[in-house]
Amino acid sequence: TCSLLHSPKGFPKLKNDTFLRAARGEETEHTPVWCMRQAGRYLPEFREIRASQDFFATCRSPKLCCELTLQPLRRFPLDAAIIFSDILVVPQALGMEVVMVPGKGPTFTEPLKEVEDLLKLRQKVDVTAELGYVFQAITLTRHSLEGKVPLIGFSGAPWTLMSYMIEGGGSTTMAKAKSWLYRHPEASHQLLRLLADVIIDYLVGQVAAGAQALQLFESHAGHLGPELFQDFALPYIRDIAQAVKSKLKEEALPLVPMIIFAKDAHYTLRDLAHAGYEVVGLDWTIRPQEARAKIGKDVTLQGNLDPCALYAPKEKIGELVKKMLENFGTQRYIANLGHGLYPDMNPEHVGAFVEAVHAHSRHINKH
Repeated sequence: TCSLLHSPKGFPKLKNDTFLRAARGEETEHTPVWCMRQAGRYLPEFREIRASQDFFATCRSPKLCCELTLQPLRRFPLDAAIIFSDILVVPQALGMEVVMVPGKGPTFTEPLKEVEDLLKLRQKVDVTAELGYVFQAITLTRHSLEGKVPLIGFSGAPWTLMSYMIEGGGSTTMAKAKSWLYRHPEASHQLLRLLADVIIDYLVGQVAAGAQALQLFESHAGHLGPELFQDFALPYIRDIAQAVKSKLKEEALPLVPMIIFAKDAHYTLRDLAHAGYEVVGLDWTIRPQEARAKIGKDVTLQGNLDPCALYAPKEKIGELVKKMLENFGTQRYIANLGHGLYPDMNPEHVGAFVEAVHAHSRHINKH
């Protein structure tokens, strides 16, 4: 249970470190597995808690975030927990208003339209003041996990956040945000730099609060081509890894493994392999062998079952998992989906996925 009676530190001893060992490239007895959006609407118990109040109010409640983070672990033998939160808490920390509109998703009441709008953003963000509720949720959850599995913290990457802030919500083309990159390159860099600085402090704060690994979500990488990615995404992705690590050292905090997940960005996997992350997450549109060839042997891979494969019968899920493990190899590998779980998925099929990863990887490792 998520009661608030814990001291801030003195965390319980970790019992299952398979995920952390795989992330660092150490040998594991089975391939660890977790799912993006494992705390989500596919679970009836999640919908029950979420029905009672506003989405972002839930994000601001450490107790509810803790409960939602733990729900999937009560059902499935996952090897990691990921804190329940949202990438858009960062634009909120910069002073933007975001509301969750039913049937439409996250919506900015006043998106950035003109370069002058950048002046409305907070230029200096005190992350503890603005995002302390996430830190509290992490500390509480870390205690409540009782050392069962490691806890992952996360943030959206600068380009992905910038695109939401300009589009005002989801978009199929990202045309408004991309037009900034072409028309206002300086202002775009100014915004991306501002975001990167907040993200760096935010991720370091998550580790200080108890996060044992960090994932950076560049969810909208697929809207950029190699040139735009090289100019407007990659430098900040690299910088975040470097700055987070040097700040963790400075503050004598644990050097936790970092994961970069750039969706639909095969064109840049070689660069991502050298961007300073221990793990590169993959979506389902790339062949495992191809990814391994581009990324090399010194980085752990994470992914990449098509989430829609979970609509298949359970036996079929087992076959697909077996094939995926044979293609990736069971070492230096973390099994996951190539994107998040969808709300209409059957929890039993999620369980079948998790169990298949454990069973098949153990079998392959023995033989």
